[in-house]
Amino acid sequence: MQTRTNFIPLVEKEEIPCYHFNQEDVLTDKEAKKRRMWDLNRASSLGNAYHGKVLITFRTADGQVKRVATSVWAVDEKFISFKAGCAIPTSAIIDIEFF
Repeated sequence: MQTRTNFIPLVEKEEIPCYHFNQEDVLTDKEAKKRRMWDLNRASSLGNAYHGKVLITFRTADGQVKRVATSVWAVDEKFISFKAGCAIPTSAIIDIEFF
C-alpha cells in the first residue's frame, strides 16, 4: 500500500542551502510542536551516538514539501543542523521518521 509520503520528493542534504523558508511555523498545534522537538532531540542523540539517519519532511517558502534522509547533528529552538554545514529552520519541519 502506498502512502502520501511516497509522493514527496527526496532531496540530498547538499541541496538544502538552495531552499528558502518562511518564518511562520508549519505546525499550529502546541502539542505537535512539542512532539517535533522531542523527536528532533531524539534524532540528534541517534545521529551523534550511532550516526543513525532519520527522514525529515519539511516545507519550503514556496509551499513545496520535500524530504531528506540524514543524520541530525544539532538541534535548538530555531534550527537543526547536519553534516556539510546544512541547516533547516525548526519551524519548517513537518515530520521526523525513524528507520
